Amino acid sequence: MNRVLPYGTWPSPVTADLAAAHDGRPDHVAFVGDEVWWTAPRPAEDGRRALVRRRPDGTEEAVLPAPWNVRSRVHEYGGTPWAGTLHEGQLLVVFVHFADQRLYRYDGGEPRPLTSAGPRWADPVLLPERGEVWCVKEEFTGPAPTDVRRVLAAVALDGSGAVRELTDDTRRFVTGPRLSPDGRRMAWLAWDHPRMPWDGTDLLVADVDGGPPRVVAGGPRESVAQVEWAPDGGLLYVSDRDGWWNLYRDGRRLHPREEEFGGPLWTLGQRWFAPLDDGRIAVVHGRGAAALGLLDPATGEITELGGGRTEFAATLAVRGERVVGVGASPSRGYEVVEADAASGRVRAIGAAHRDAVAPQYVPRPVVRTFAGPDGREIHAQVYPPRNPEHTAPEGELPPFVVWAHGGPTSRAPLVLDLEVAYFTSRGIGVVEVDYGGSTGYGRAYRERLRGRWGVADVEDCAAVALALADEGTADRARLAIRGGSAGGWTAAVSLTATDVYACAAIRYPVLDPAAFADGGTHDLESRYLDGLIGPRERFAQRSPADHADRVRVPFLLLQGLDDVICPPAQSARFLARVDVPYTYLTFEGEGHGFRRADTNVRALEAELALYIQVFAPRTTKEQAP
Repeated sequence: MNRVLPYGTWPSPVTADLAAAHDGRPDHVAFVGDEVWWTAPRPAEDGRRALVRRRPDGTEEAVLPAPWNVRSRVHEYGGTPWAGTLHEGQLLVVFVHFADQRLYRYDGGEPRPLTSAGPRWADPVLLPERGEVWCVKEEFTGPAPTDVRRVLAAVALDGSGAVRELTDDTRRFVTGPRLSPDGRRMAWLAWDHPRMPWDGTDLLVADVDGGPPRVVAGGPRESVAQVEWAPDGGLLYVSDRDGWWNLYRDGRRLHPREEEFGGPLWTLGQRWFAPLDDGRIAVVHGRGAAALGLLDPATGEITELGGGRTEFAATLAVRGERVVGVGASPSRGYEVVEADAASGRVRAIGAAHRDAVAPQYVPRPVVRTFAGPDGREIHAQVYPPRNPEHTAPEGELPPFVVWAHGGPTSRAPLVLDLEVAYFTSRGIGVVEVDYGGSTGYGRAYRERLRGRWGVADVEDCAAVALALADEGTADRARLAIRGGSAGGWTAAVSLTATDVYACAAIRYPVLDPAAFADGGTHDLESRYLDGLIGPRERFAQRSPADHADRVRVPFLLLQGLDDVICPPAQSARFLARVDVPYTYLTFEGEGHGFRRADTNVRALEAELALYIQVFAPRTTKEQAP
């Protein structure tokens, strides 16, 4: 028999400790011989990324003990931090250690440095027959975040410290090289300020033995998100030249579909597709949620390989007919998944999901499309409160929190998230909004935010929140908004520009666009606002820091003190003009996005405390109309 308690007060077994322990997902999967290796989050070990292998007997083990942290800082967001192979029967692994950003060689014993301190490295390609590893090299040339150069470089594997540059530094941003099967050509992507990689990139090909690179695809209004060589030497790439990230071979589109086979290149080395030896291509694809499939270029048909998983990350590896990725669903956390391309059999082989709580406490999302201003579509995922032991008094409507994802060029994945369950199991609904500007729905949807950041995203989140209230799903008087990074901007602007929300939880946010653009962030995003907001005179109009005195409701602000993307100085300026109650928590050792278990526990508990205070139980007569 269910116990009747007001929404927001339900006891729940989904604790903050439990949610924090399951934060993060496996990433950067690859084969080392016949073994599958990947990086895995370790929230309880100061948030490091461990390198993990699956041995032939099926057991998993961390390759390197703490404090080894396999993570790159190129572009600050990083990229693929390791590569491995068996060369002449011997293990050979190269990885980036987060603390000093040096490249290290690992042969099974103590790792040995290959580079000196200073430069950063990402997206390595091992070429043991050449005695080298090729990767992106990033080095700072002055004190400003934008004093930086990037090239493709070859690092000697013998420990001599020898580095030779493969390209010049005429391009601001480059991805790691992809070497053709015959070893004669390499391909890579490049772009320049003020473009971001989803605005426009160039696909370049050059002869390894010399000669100028040739641009074979891309441009200012065409985003090429990934390039690979097919086993027979064909050039495969994902381009959105026709409005959707579709797959091409030597300039010919393989499957004209209005869905995405690529995504925003926030980190280097993301793989949405991987070619098999027989010509078929493993693909991560979809409209909204991204599934795993096997594309036959001869017919254009796709065979789904998800095994019930509805969302796959942009990391794939193939060996023979084995396809490995990282997949999840609303009822299963992210797992390392292997699919047999011959039989279609799918199984979890690493980080296997185990129910942390009874499934009845896990929220069930409802995927919906709402009508926004001017009738435009807004995609969202609604998670109503759910707890098998409790129900609310008759007539009470639940509080709801709008979650605005980061990026803003990103989207909310359709996966089991115990942070969502932390709130829904207590009687607080969550709705994740893929506001205009989100990826997964084509270039036109993505570009709704051009020049309108702080307007369209705010309007879309408010439209969804108010629609839920109007239809009787949510309590109009108990709406909140929560976001981190760019989502923190949306939450903060929502408080200065609307009266929709009763409170907000703002995490490591963008708050001061002028400071953000004037050396107050890293190089990758230093010109991002040119497209998101437009002319400088608009910055002050939209800036939460310039309009903080308009905030009329309480809020929680969470800030990492080591954040170089959204530095604490922006939060300080915002808070200096606030005249309402607020809670400000800072975290030493945390950067942009929280990785440590103790940080996430404290953040979740503080957020819940805010909602408990603001969402005090209301009687039926007090419900808003």
